[in-house]
Amino acid sequence: MDKYYVTKERLEELKAEYENLKTRRRREVAERLKNAKEFGDLSENSEYTEAKEEQEQVERRIFELEDILKSAAIIKEGDPSEQVRMGSTVTVKVGDAIVVYRVVGSEETKPEEGKISNESPLGAVLLGKRVGDSAVVKMPSGEKSYKITKIE
Repeated sequence: MDKYYVTKERLEELKAEYENLKTRRRREVAERLKNAKEFGDLSENSEYTEAKEEQEQVERRIFELEDILKSAAIIKEGDPSEQVRMGSTVTVKVGDAIVVYRVVGSEETKPEEGKISNESPLGAVLLGKRVGDSAVVKMPSGEKSYKITKIE
């Protein structure tokens, strides 16, 4: 069973989404299906087909969330470390640029906000490194080196 690393805040968001899907969204979709059945022949009923597809999406997401919630591991924050770990904010030098990343679980990844997954190529090579270490990522265009200048 894989662990899903999440912050406490993200775990609460996932729990709220799960509850919403299991209660409100399931009822809404069931009502749509019931109303669509009243239109007659189901084989040519686009409302029924759309409602059925929506029901599948809702149930698939509920299943995903159940798996995530069962396997969730909360990322400890504010605990200083000499090594990059889950939840670390890492300042790196890439060429002449200084970039800040936060290592999070795959459920929280937002590269545009500097949040990278521990499973991403960069996140994976950063884990366990110390200030002064370099992390090398192999890319299709060649290797790229990230020198760690700060860990928070």
